[in-house]
Amino acid sequence: MRGSLRTIAAAALMVGVVATGVPQGTNSQTAHAAKAYNIFVLPKTTDNPYFTTAFAGNLKANKVLGDTLKMVGPTANSTTTQTQYVDQLIQEHADAIIVSANDPLAIKDALLKAEAKGIKVVGYDSDPVGARDVFVNQANTEQIGRIEVQVLGKLINYTGQIAILSATTTATNQNAWIGYMKQELALPLYKNMKLVKIAYGNDDPNKSTTEANGLLTSFPNLRAIISPTTIGILAAAQVVKTAGKTGKVLVTGLGTPNDMRAYVKGGQVPAFELWDPGQLGFLSEYVAHDLLTGALKGTVGETFSVPGLGKYTIGAGNVVVLGPPFVFNASNIDKFHF
Repeated sequence: MRGSLRTIAAAALMVGVVATGVPQGTNSQTAHAAKAYNIFVLPKTTDNPYFTTAFAGNLKANKVLGDTLKMVGPTANSTTTQTQYVDQLIQEHADAIIVSANDPLAIKDALLKAEAKGIKVVGYDSDPVGARDVFVNQANTEQIGRIEVQVLGKLINYTGQIAILSATTTATNQNAWIGYMKQELALPLYKNMKLVKIAYGNDDPNKSTTEANGLLTSFPNLRAIISPTTIGILAAAQVVKTAGKTGKVLVTGLGTPNDMRAYVKGGQVPAFELWDPGQLGFLSEYVAHDLLTGALKGTVGETFSVPGLGKYTIGAGNVVVLGPPFVFNASNIDKFHF
């Protein structure tokens, strides 16, 4: 699962996809279909295209696994609501919960209560640290943070003011990526680039739009915005286009090809990064199911295989990494549809 970040053919070969967002040609395995389990997916929000794409991957895997699978959750970022959903799923006798934590501290007690009831907890996208059996990480955390700065540096010739438009202040994934962005920016190569502000749009389109507009107003010499969230990058691209700042303010970060296609071609987002959220959902469903069957114990160093994706090893901290991030641009974006 390691290869060039920019080689489409190699990436497609490694994960077995044909621009659909999930592995193709998956074959049923008797061991996986032995019993159906009651599995719930609890994303940060259910109306975010990123999470709906990931759930499509859950469903694809479940065609083989045969579990009872349902996505539940808030339609806006709310740690309280996520906690309430966990309590509800305990009452509904969930066998496993696949969860992306808005705030790992706020949801921790509820998830620990679920685990005490024998419910398997699999984190994905945003790690519910200290309250899960395994975390399925979309890509190496350091690679994600650094590559966003690396791509942007080349785009702006390593010169100018930049800002970050993130999700919530408590999101473990965005905060970790921003930490590595800062480390990358501290290297001599970026001495002429200055991070002027980190804004938070709460993964809400309206809030993200307001924050992006505020960045353009507060920093008239702003050269670029990095948004490590699919809702934020879309809002920033729209704001730059509407403000007539195309070519003057560049946008990059983490987005989906379908959302970004028009803005890549329009020049607002010359390049951006991501992984395939469909594959993230696909892998998460397999991990949850195999924990329930006992085929997977969730211990560090354990290896397992997933049809269509390949072989994985559970690493330090009980983390499984889907694969490296990928850079999308005008030369390759039309090859992907998710």
